[in-house]
Amino acid sequence: MAIYTKTGDKGNTSLFDGGRVKKYDLRVETYGTFDECNAQISVAEKYCQISENKELLKQIEYKMFFLQGEIATQDTDKFYGKSQRIEAEDIHLLERTIDKYTDELPAVDSFILPGMSLAGAQLHVCRTLCRRAERRLVQLSETIKFRPEVEQYANRLSDFMYILARAEDHYAQQQKLVDEVVKRYCKAIESK
Repeated sequence: MAIYTKTGDKGNTSLFDGGRVKKYDLRVETYGTFDECNAQISVAEKYCQISENKELLKQIEYKMFFLQGEIATQDTDKFYGKSQRIEAEDIHLLERTIDKYTDELPAVDSFILPGMSLAGAQLHVCRTLCRRAERRLVQLSETIKFRPEVEQYANRLSDFMYILARAEDHYAQQQKLVDEVVKRYCKAIESK
């Protein structure tokens, strides 16, 4: 079966509920930006060194499908019967993770460079894409009403990416110190 349908050859695309809009429609731009963010989240998950973060990001990747689906639906009754949706518990998971790492990590009192490790840098890419997607969603929300959970989730997501980036950077820094101590110890043993 071909992956192309030719139905978009004239500049239109289908929404989740079957409606058709221009490919440059703000709704398409919004869920497309979340889709771009989700692809980058997948890359970040591959770079993460903290296993808990890898699992959290895998969960987020699936939740992003539900977020995008709801945004890509004009007739929400058709969406709610066919797909899961973002709920308050999904927002609470993000908040619990943010709070946990905020308590565990050293305090920050200035701007930080966007990533001191590969995972941290990639998570900052995700953070900035989340922010762009959220800006699109806020703009779209001026004309289309979304459930509060959709906007809340979009808002927490960038903070979640930020704190995961900090956690990955901190872990990488700690590992670097451990590796250096082990290296010096081995060198000292060899010289005896």
